[in-house]
Amino acid sequence: MTSSPPIRIVLADDERMVRTALRAILSAEPGLTVVGEAATGAEAVSVTREVRPDVVLMDVRMPEIDGIRATEQILATLTEPPRIVVVTTFENDSYVYDALRAGAAGFLLKRADADTLVQSVRLVARSDTLLFPSAVRALAETHTRAYAAPPPWVARLTGREGEVLRLMAAGLTNAEIARRLEVGSATVKTHVAAVLAKTGARDRTQAVIVAYEAGFMGLPARKRDGSDRSGY
Repeated sequence: MTSSPPIRIVLADDERMVRTALRAILSAEPGLTVVGEAATGAEAVSVTREVRPDVVLMDVRMPEIDGIRATEQILATLTEPPRIVVVTTFENDSYVYDALRAGAAGFLLKRADADTLVQSVRLVARSDTLLFPSAVRALAETHTRAYAAPPPWVARLTGREGEVLRLMAAGLTNAEIARRLEVGSATVKTHVAAVLAKTGARDRTQAVIVAYEAGFMGLPARKRDGSDRSGY
């Protein structure tokens, strides 16, 4: 049997001690390898382009350009960008929300313990669930916009796609959504892809942010009817 390739990680933080601590924790774990470090946002972009990691742990406050701008540049210039997790001191930091809105896959607190760090890296690399859904919800709900009417994408979602989006926001994986809705995993993947396309989101984290921001989670769930041919 062949083992899966290791998850390749870049560490971006302007404090050397933080990077050293992160490297020590992650490098001690099987299946994880640190392939690069950066002390500034500009270095984070350069190193990521060079080594093409699977995951970047990105400090939000760094010299030259901050983690938000670095995230935007990485996602805009790589055809197969890594999953970016912003690392922050405070979960209600507006920088964190801006980074998630820009396309970061999630965030971690600097005070997180080693097990949480390792599990989060593995989880986000798998890319089929949401890191800390309750924290994302609390952060996103503070940025809900006052729309005169729901954005157009809301009406374009089928009833089933709306269900899938709500379950994504609850932090369920594709396999868990499939079991909950009693459908196949391939069907769930199709629905997730449709949700991303209709919301204009890069990934499921950004889709959930957009949904909360638009007030979608507060809308009543649509019933499926004969016109909904979303895989049933």
